[in-house]
Amino acid sequence: MFLRPDPIIPKLGAVVGIDAQFPRPRSRMPQWDSVETGMQGIRQLVDLEDCAERILQHCAGNIVLAAPLGLGKPNRLINAIYRRVVAEPSCRLTIHTALSLEVPRPGSDLERRFAQPFLDRHFGSDYPRLEYAAAMRAGQLPANVRVHEFYFQSGAMLSSPVAQRDYVSLNYTEVAGDLATQGVNVLVQLVARRAREDGWCYSLGCNPDVTLDLLDRMREAGAPKPLVVAVVHEAMPFLSGDADVGSAEGLFDIVLDAPAETQKLFALPRNAVDDVEYAIGLHASTLVRDGGTLQIGIGALSDALVHALMLRQQRNGEYRGALTALQGKRFGGPLVERWGGHDPFVTGIYGSSEMVMDGFMHLRRAGILVRQVHDDLALQRALDSGAIGLRLKSGDAAVLRSKGVLPRHLDSAGLARLVRFGIVPAGCRLVDGGLQLPDGAIVANDLDAGDALEVIDRHIAGRSIIGGRYLQGGFCLGSAELYRWLANLQGHDHAGLEMCRISEVNLLQRGIETLAAEERRDARFFNTCMVATALGAAASDALEDGRVVSGVGGQYNFVALAHGLDDARSVLMLRATRRVKGRLTSNIHWTYGHTTIPRHLRDVYVTEYGIADLRGKTDEDCVKAMLAICDAHFQAGLVRDAIAARKLSPDFTLPEAWSGNTAENLARRMRAARTSGLLPDYPFGSDFDAVEIRLLAALSWLKSGLERPRGWTAMIAALFRPGQRDPAAMQRMQLADPRSLRERLMARLVAGALTRTRERHG
Repeated sequence: MFLRPDPIIPKLGAVVGIDAQFPRPRSRMPQWDSVETGMQGIRQLVDLEDCAERILQHCAGNIVLAAPLGLGKPNRLINAIYRRVVAEPSCRLTIHTALSLEVPRPGSDLERRFAQPFLDRHFGSDYPRLEYAAAMRAGQLPANVRVHEFYFQSGAMLSSPVAQRDYVSLNYTEVAGDLATQGVNVLVQLVARRAREDGWCYSLGCNPDVTLDLLDRMREAGAPKPLVVAVVHEAMPFLSGDADVGSAEGLFDIVLDAPAETQKLFALPRNAVDDVEYAIGLHASTLVRDGGTLQIGIGALSDALVHALMLRQQRNGEYRGALTALQGKRFGGPLVERWGGHDPFVTGIYGSSEMVMDGFMHLRRAGILVRQVHDDLALQRALDSGAIGLRLKSGDAAVLRSKGVLPRHLDSAGLARLVRFGIVPAGCRLVDGGLQLPDGAIVANDLDAGDALEVIDRHIAGRSIIGGRYLQGGFCLGSAELYRWLANLQGHDHAGLEMCRISEVNLLQRGIETLAAEERRDARFFNTCMVATALGAAASDALEDGRVVSGVGGQYNFVALAHGLDDARSVLMLRATRRVKGRLTSNIHWTYGHTTIPRHLRDVYVTEYGIADLRGKTDEDCVKAMLAICDAHFQAGLVRDAIAARKLSPDFTLPEAWSGNTAENLARRMRAARTSGLLPDYPFGSDFDAVEIRLLAALSWLKSGLERPRGWTAMIAALFRPGQRDPAAMQRMQLADPRSLRERLMARLVAGALTRTRERHG
């Protein structure tokens, strides 16, 4: 049903798509020929335990449960099912899911003093933690429970043997097909609800990504329909697109409406952005083309990229100044001229991303995320070429006819299409002999005859093209501010944000490849990786020994799409270095024992030291490009490895300019933009208060000091260095009145660290 993009297929711009007069077919609700669950209509329940009991009875004690990734899990219901199975060893529970979001658990006493009050405030002291996830992490999962995740919360399960053994390596985009034959008999999901004239309507909200595809794949595989349980969450944003499933008759079997059991939506805290992340974001922002398409993930690197794009739009002179200070003579250049730019956005960009996160909210508010796409090839081409605008004017009827938007002869489907996009008024109808317009005038149903186009022109001039979208996504995850924004969208802001099946976001649907490629023109797929090799391979999800940090997600599909579309690029962002047990280590290796993206799909890499364009380049050129964005401390070692592998000439010498790739030089280049406030620590605000922000800086300094080989020297100095009084901070850490020797030592350390970081940051 869907085309899996592969770099060896022809460029998609050359593939013949659907006839230009017809729009993209809209997604349909999954349908079974007969009701397999044994239930007639939707059963409405208000009791959590009653719902869990009915699920257990329906599955005869052998539950194979599918739950959405991330935000869409009904934690309390899953916990109720888990507890019942644990209490009855004869029952079995198998869970298929991903991204089991967990509230962080502080480690040391110092961490607890800082983190616990914040966590209780941010997530709620009664947030329902997923009990199966806690058991997995602690190595205490019962024998009659198994959990198969295809994506972990980053680093959460590195030390869990059972989680590592039961991990399933899947492309996010292919999950539905692979789960269809696993015997899933229950599907549970948080949903949004809204009253309409004909009754309640439902939205899959933040997670239409896999649910609908899974049900379709199961039906196609001949599997019985699973029991579909919708758990109403009043704060879940009611989102459009595939997510809006209407009355859901025939889709849901049980709707659980238990307000007392509602969980708080899991909101990610907004964190700080440092020099390295801002440098990467500034470099990456120059690769985005006005009028193009954007895909981004989540985290500080994405925040830095979004902030840089907003500076490019709103404070362009200062933005260029920051780039000049960062890049020097490398400012601009052929790569940016061909693929990106530095100027403010005029046309704006379109978002097509598996994840909808805070960055898209900020870009929409900034007037950048405004390019609209319409699921109609002829109309989209007319708009993209500039032949027409979103507001039609006199003379556009002839243009629309010449571009194939207006067909020569209209039938009922063709007229409905024109009404759907607002091209002609809804009052138009077909009558014997022609097309009747709202004022009663009738034109012959041959738009190439007589004055038909002139008559139609008088009725369309001044009309606005409608039905476009500015963003499509598969799932949502972000801050509390994002959820509020999504829940309060109105008009086109709401209708133009479509939550879709992940197969529509991450792949090009067979039969409409040309339309899908037109919509995603000049696409830039920004993702992060942990490690890259000098020959262009990337490791993004696992360590060399095979332990999984997170998962592949949709990264492969983005990279493959970038190679399959004529004008797209894949951009992998990474820090040039990291610290491992206090030791500085390069993230650019000669070889690495795990690969997520193979070297034959190499494209663009960005570190804090610049951009490396690897697509179509020789191995020698790739090595040189990666050396240019590598930290200077590790360049000589890579050169030796490359020469030994016959990838560099034995007489190769490192250019002097590359020796400036050091943290000290980077800080110097970034200093003006940082101290002026152009690049603030928290570009989009913080969930921490002012006292907590001061403490975060101090505690981060303490932690980094303890990780460095000679960090204890600084810690001892902090103990004996008199600190300036910060009563609010000490009170926040419950150290204002230390009682024990341990508390007195902690108080001295925190006070010294507060002084040190205050002096450093002013």
